Amino acid sequence: MIHVVLHFIVPAFVAFAFYRSGWLSAFLVMIATLLVDVDHMLADPIYDPQRCSIGFHPLHTVPAIVVYVALFAVPLFWPRKGSVQGLHYTARVLHLAGLGLLVHMALDWLDCFV
Repeated sequence: MIHVVLHFIVPAFVAFAFYRSGWLSAFLVMIATLLVDVDHMLADPIYDPQRCSIGFHPLHTVPAIVVYVALFAVPLFWPRKGSVQGLHYTARVLHLAGLGLLVHMALDWLDCFV
C-alpha cells in the first residue's frame, strides 16, 4: 500500500520542487505515466507482492527504460527560452512523461529490495 501512495507523493514532490511555476500540470503528466502499469495485465497472477516488476513486465525492462531516459533527456536539447519551463509544449510533455516514467521505474526498483 505504501508503494502505491509513493507513486503519487514522489511525483508531487518532484513537480513542486523542480517545476514550481507549473507544478500542477507537471504533476498531472507524471501521474498519467502510471498507465505504464497496464503491462501488469499480461502477468499471471496480475499482482504478486513478491515479484519484482523491473525486468519482468515488458514496459519495465531495460530497453523500455532506455526509451524513458531518451524521453526525459532529448527535449532538453531542443531550443527553449531559458529554463525547462521555457520548453515548447510538446517538448515539455515528453520531458515530464520521461521523468514520470523514470520516477515510476525507480520506485518499482526500490520495491524489489523490500
